[in-house]
Amino acid sequence: MADAGAAGSGEQVVRVGGRRLRLTNLDKVLYPDTGTTKGEVIDYYSRIAATMIPHVVGRPVTRKRWPDGVGTTGHPGQAFFAKDLERGAPEWVHRRPIDHSTGAKDYPLIGDAATLVYLAQVASLELHVPQWRFTTSGARGDADRLVLDLDPGPGAGLPECAEVARWARDILSPMGLEPYPVTSGSKGIQLYSALPPGQSSEHASAIAHELARSIEADHPDLVVSSMKKDLRGGRVLIDWSQNNGAKTTIAPYSMRGRAHPTVAVPRTWEELDDPGLRHLLFDEVLERVEELGDPLSPLGFHAGGRIADEGPLSTYISMRSADRTPEPVPANPAAAQRPTDELPIFVIQEHHATALHWDFRLERDGVLASWAVPRGVPPSYKRNNLAIQTEDHPMEYAMFEGTIPAREYGGGSVTIWDEGRFELEKWRDDEIIFTAEGRPGGPLGRVRLALLRTSGSGEKSQWLLHRMKTDADGRPQPDGESVEASEQADEPRGAGRGRGARPERGEGSPHTATAPTPSDLAPMLATTSTPGIARASAGRWGAWVEVKWDGIRAIGVWDGRRLHLRARSGNDVTAKYPELTAIDAGLGDEPAIVDGEVVALDAKGRPSFPRLQRRMNLAKAREIALEAPRTPVHYFLYDVLAADGSDVASLPLAERREILERIAARAAAPIVLPPVFEDVDAALAAARTFGLEGVVVKDPASPYRRGRRSEQWLKVKLTRTQEVVIGAIRPGRGGRSGSIGSLLLGIPGPDGLQYAGRVGSGFSDSTLAKLTAVLTPLRTGENPFVGIPAADASDALWVRPEVVGEVEFAEFTPDGILRHSRWRGLRPDKSPDEVVRES
Repeated sequence: MADAGAAGSGEQVVRVGGRRLRLTNLDKVLYPDTGTTKGEVIDYYSRIAATMIPHVVGRPVTRKRWPDGVGTTGHPGQAFFAKDLERGAPEWVHRRPIDHSTGAKDYPLIGDAATLVYLAQVASLELHVPQWRFTTSGARGDADRLVLDLDPGPGAGLPECAEVARWARDILSPMGLEPYPVTSGSKGIQLYSALPPGQSSEHASAIAHELARSIEADHPDLVVSSMKKDLRGGRVLIDWSQNNGAKTTIAPYSMRGRAHPTVAVPRTWEELDDPGLRHLLFDEVLERVEELGDPLSPLGFHAGGRIADEGPLSTYISMRSADRTPEPVPANPAAAQRPTDELPIFVIQEHHATALHWDFRLERDGVLASWAVPRGVPPSYKRNNLAIQTEDHPMEYAMFEGTIPAREYGGGSVTIWDEGRFELEKWRDDEIIFTAEGRPGGPLGRVRLALLRTSGSGEKSQWLLHRMKTDADGRPQPDGESVEASEQADEPRGAGRGRGARPERGEGSPHTATAPTPSDLAPMLATTSTPGIARASAGRWGAWVEVKWDGIRAIGVWDGRRLHLRARSGNDVTAKYPELTAIDAGLGDEPAIVDGEVVALDAKGRPSFPRLQRRMNLAKAREIALEAPRTPVHYFLYDVLAADGSDVASLPLAERREILERIAARAAAPIVLPPVFEDVDAALAAARTFGLEGVVVKDPASPYRRGRRSEQWLKVKLTRTQEVVIGAIRPGRGGRSGSIGSLLLGIPGPDGLQYAGRVGSGFSDSTLAKLTAVLTPLRTGENPFVGIPAADASDALWVRPEVVGEVEFAEFTPDGILRHSRWRGLRPDKSPDEVVRES
């Protein structure tokens, strides 16, 4: 949901998109019939933000608030409409005034996730917007959407609304006003169409009114266009009046204040043909968007194609379509909110387009100011290279690598040549001077550069990229390696250090030319134990108890400027978690290697492995950039392997902790050093209270034994979980026909992969789709199991036993079969030979 700070179970201080916000009463139930809490509502709005904002950005928001909850059908809760932004709202919430008879009221504008989270915090469950946006001067703009609200009267329902929607579509489509349906989450269906530029709200109302009367004339038994209630029995009202500039409609993806937490959801026309069409709950909507995307996206930010001049990224957005390019295409043209207390970033991307060139991008005012440099960074002050300024790019582009389709703008492959941070000396319209330092071992090194404008202005202006003769302190700068030369080198590009790089330091540290080996980064492992054994061991050692976090293990390599992460498997997962690795982690000026857990928190601030699944299986930069704001992660530290250029693994744990506390003293907000408990029973009680996975009891005198499982670390689990190897699929039936019904599981033993039962619950539709994609290529005709019963094997579709997952379960039977197992997720950080039976 957000970067969380310390607070009680009902209160958290969070950072959302760089905004600090206090959330309170998170455990308060707002929907009694379903037990849905305020924390879950906030979580929904934070995760749907990227999808919802294109449909509300620039529009004044009228809210319907339920501070004490919606109540029940028999006893509904008190609600009230809020137009004016309440006193005490954060200053960063954007607002625009609208004159009323009682004076001007400041309406909130939603352009970022932080504002959505704030509105949810004050129990604004329903968000209503008009069919126009503000102009840049703050005036009411023209209508950009046409809306028809199909409202069923007594005796009618969604099937009747769907029939009327199809009749409306038959009229609107030939007019060039292709409609998109939305089930309102209340009773009926809304249809939205994009209007061409220059349409007034009065004109839109007239079109809608005439359309409603036309459909009523053709179908008088089912359709009514009059608001009179006595005419509506068994009919569907086509409410055309919501196109009036003073009226609003429930926003797409807004929750509803009904007894159940339904949502106004964009649907496909195929769905409207389903006789079982129904309104969807908020959790179903999150899964749906993750799997299907947004059917209403053509009417999002670009509705009517009208406001592309309202932000620094408008040119970038106008040149790209998110459904045709893997590049990040933000819905909002506004610049990103970036911390001001850290050095800005740069990235140089090698771009094999029509002609090979290098894209040089510098962070400036929340965007990436960009230049195309045909010959790259000059290797010497004796040579200047042409640079052509291009459109500003979004901050997310700093992580982009991929292939842009051939027919799209900039078609070709893009890879990151080098990246890092820069120190700015001067930024004028015609001259920029800065010192850039690339990643350790990268081709750029540390170099002072200048961009000098020679002709033109703005986009397509021509500049020279110049390598300065001296650094910022007046010392001569060594020559670097030209990018053309590095293209022809025998070693892989980026593997060697440019001659302008800083000298190596710290023997054996991440700053040395020899990077840490996989064995250097192999984590120490704990042995499964019982509370009694752990309690007795703590009595001998002296109590040292840590919480067992429900995440994935990660070794962090800190080079003094950037954190790199390695999974337990040894895979580099740095790019997966940019909120940890693309920032200054604040771990000091000297290199270090730390040990910890990457964790995703739920709405109550508790570790959630299912939430983490949304991140750990992503690989594409664009997917990561989209999901990171919805499902942020933390890095919980608990050990250190190397510090200040020295290996400290042989030191006792108590001494390593002192070193770790010094290193993490000024760590960035997503990096947390949790406390150590001094009482096993108290730690277990706290873990039970907060629904945590368990605890780890450690010997304070223990050294760090890389890659070894030690009885000086004892893990005590409260939730029984087991890593398993997937060996087969059983086909689904009924509602899962054509999909996965269950998975057949095994645990490696002395005789092979010992059959351990099956799991058929805990799967969402998106999880089943992911599993199908992963397992289908592994299909084989060979049974991988030892000891599988004939009944379970009868319809099994065997797969090669290469994929590891994790389940919750009640107990093992005497035959080693998992009872009451439930799927938790894939474990791409584990290999099958690492899986052992938990005692």
